[in-house]
Amino acid sequence: MSPGGKYSVGYTRNDHPYITHLRRGIYGRKFPPSLIPADNLTHILYAFADLKADTGEVHLSDSWADTDIHYPGDSWNDNGKNLYGNFKAIYKLKQQHRHLKVLLSIGGWTYSPRFHPIVVNPALRSKFVASSIRLLEDLGLDGLDVDYEYPQNEEQARGYVALLREMRAALDAHASRKGANYRFLLTIAAPCGPDNYQKLHVREMDQSLDFWNMMAYDFAGSWDSVAGHQANVFGGQISASQAINWYVAQGVPRDKVVMGIPLYGRSFMNTEGPGAPFQGLGPGSWEQGVYDYRALPLPGSYVFQDDKLLASWSYDYEKKEMISYDSEQVGHWKGEYIRREGLRGSMFWELSGDKGSPRDGMEGGPGKDPQPGRSLVAVVKNAMGELDRSPNWLQYEGSQYDNMRAGMP
Repeated sequence: MSPGGKYSVGYTRNDHPYITHLRRGIYGRKFPPSLIPADNLTHILYAFADLKADTGEVHLSDSWADTDIHYPGDSWNDNGKNLYGNFKAIYKLKQQHRHLKVLLSIGGWTYSPRFHPIVVNPALRSKFVASSIRLLEDLGLDGLDVDYEYPQNEEQARGYVALLREMRAALDAHASRKGANYRFLLTIAAPCGPDNYQKLHVREMDQSLDFWNMMAYDFAGSWDSVAGHQANVFGGQISASQAINWYVAQGVPRDKVVMGIPLYGRSFMNTEGPGAPFQGLGPGSWEQGVYDYRALPLPGSYVFQDDKLLASWSYDYEKKEMISYDSEQVGHWKGEYIRREGLRGSMFWELSGDKGSPRDGMEGGPGKDPQPGRSLVAVVKNAMGELDRSPNWLQYEGSQYDNMRAGMP
């Protein structure tokens, strides 16, 4: 790994499970790949691929968005079998921004239960590995990201170690077969709640991983009895620093730790603020209780910051609504924390929630209307320091798609 450059990692998603009446996500939120802020990122995590619990096979979850939809400039008259959709658009981004790497994220909260039978079965793991490598070559990817939330017991935790070891070996073998002098990446989304991370065999997992994306958010929410901070760095029952320090104590090098930062806020209604009881949730942007960062702070609310916890929140005195979210000031503090602690960088869930890009045709209204301010991804990047500039990979002669094999001329 290059010693100096920071990683700025952003999830982009192909769907939004809460908007089933629309043609799912890129459409509800109006966030096509052309809006991805490539200059402020080093890695894109494309979420999510699904998996089949009975066979172990990894497959795309929305082929229409992923490989089929034609964006402006795509021809309808090409000969042969060709790749379109988000993956063509993202490959074109890679050509224009040679530092930008793209990983396919497999699993996520919704699909994760399907991991349980796969990780404990060598035959299913083998199918998982082979099918994910196939997707990497077909779609023009730089690596794979496993979002397994979460192993429940020792057998699954051991299986997780085995899966990652087998994926690392398969990625290296794939590069070797291609004659590629390139390390295809393997990362995971790592839990920050003690109940989940204490089950993991971290030291053994680390031998297979290029970096760890810490899910340092959702520390508070609808499941709690009192309103709280959802992404504080210090203090409280649970915090980003507590989780990161635990992983480091288990042997994860600091320069492989990437700290997650939310591009959304969590709502608590009928409350006096942090630490006080609440009743109910605000309407949110796309789902109840969750607002996109781009819509915050809501009109009529006041913003508060805690420089000890590194946390911020907005409060509406009339509605008695608190929203825990990261302000620009907290983004700056978190960037400084990443630099000071020698961490590898920042990760964002997820890019469509950020400020800074107009959304043509997106529905407006309370909780959706954009508020002024800067991109949080850019704020954190500027505080962290220079980004990594190591090159991506562009040659996929084994792809099933004619235009990908030809390098998208």
